[in-house]
Amino acid sequence: METFGIIGMSMGTMGFIFALNAMARIDKLEEQLKQDGVLVEGFKSECQTKT
Repeated sequence: METFGIIGMSMGTMGFIFALNAMARIDKLEEQLKQDGVLVEGFKSECQTKT
């Protein structure tokens, strides 16, 4: 039964790292789109306004 706990913690950690990576990539994409003029400078994504 301890094995399931270890697997669960491992999967949770991997998911957390994946989420951080995805958020960083979205922020980079937003910055690039703002520089290219696709998005307005005052644009804020939904996840930033909810926190």
